[in-house]
Amino acid sequence: MNLHHSDEGPLDLIQPSGPYVLRLEQHGIALDSLGDGYMKRREFIALLGGTAVVWPLAGRAQQVKVARVGILTPAETDQTPIFEAFRRGLRERGYTIGRDVIIEFRSARGDSAALPKLAAELVSLPVDVILTDGAAAARAAKDATGQIPIIMGTTGADPVELGLVDSLRRPGRNLTGFTLLHGELSAKRLDVLRTAFPNATTITVLLNPHPGSEANFRAVQEAANKFGPMTLRRVEAARPDNLRQLRPESLRGDAPILVLPDAMFWNHRREILALIAAARVPAVYPEREYADDGSLIAYGPNVPDNFRRAADYVDQVVKGAKPGELPIQEPAKFDFIVNLKTANALGITIPPAILLRADQVIE
Repeated sequence: MNLHHSDEGPLDLIQPSGPYVLRLEQHGIALDSLGDGYMKRREFIALLGGTAVVWPLAGRAQQVKVARVGILTPAETDQTPIFEAFRRGLRERGYTIGRDVIIEFRSARGDSAALPKLAAELVSLPVDVILTDGAAAARAAKDATGQIPIIMGTTGADPVELGLVDSLRRPGRNLTGFTLLHGELSAKRLDVLRTAFPNATTITVLLNPHPGSEANFRAVQEAANKFGPMTLRRVEAARPDNLRQLRPESLRGDAPILVLPDAMFWNHRREILALIAAARVPAVYPEREYADDGSLIAYGPNVPDNFRRAADYVDQVVKGAKPGELPIQEPAKFDFIVNLKTANALGITIPPAILLRADQVIE
């Protein structure tokens, strides 16, 4: 900012320059109207003071609040189909990431025990809303705050049974979102498995032993009791290193495998697929991404679509909606995929009853 003084008096006349020239011109005063470009100091200060009042007010009127969204997940990266679907959902609603919305990503890297600390970090920032991935993340977020809205992108079990909400229709409190009906669907996957392998009397169930998966396991156990004499053998993995410690020998035998849905499993599905492929045992998986990566049979909801739809709930609560008044929504898209390439590699034949029910058959 330069103020040039006239030689005619020490501070009597001022020659505006730089940003002051712009202000004068925007207020209809051209420099050529000032003769030699100088004006009286008192006039300049009076004009400058008036414009200083107007400009900040105009600038504030044009400001738009930037929404800060926290993501709490066991995933190791935000470059996954579910988070890309969420970002796409935001863009569909007119948000530009980095301008209208800032995303704060917090990953437990497969260790659910780290989620409470990460949830506390998001609360302390603070963020305007928290998007959670999986039941354990939803629980951690709920325990961390009763004020900040929480949107579940997915939860592995009935959120009412888990004590997260009062009801599906009217959740109450500060939490809402999307459920994947995993208890009901896990029982249906067991039905798919016994139809595909009718001679199996023992089923190996791979699960992450947290409340959501335990609820799913109970649903599978109830279904097994109805279907007839069927024994369930539990194989547990709570963290990625537990998955890496499993050996193909521990899965070999006549028992096909049912993989229960879990956010950590989903993010480490390639390791699970490699383990089961090495054991040369047929298996049924909970989401289509397993099929995309080469699984035998996948049956379940389309998880990325849930996260795309979650962007709408985020948009609503950022604009003032109360999460407790937004109903918990069920999946809108489901996938049933059979991979005959994998079946041929295992030397097994998939019954026509399964092929006819499949949405997609990979040959």
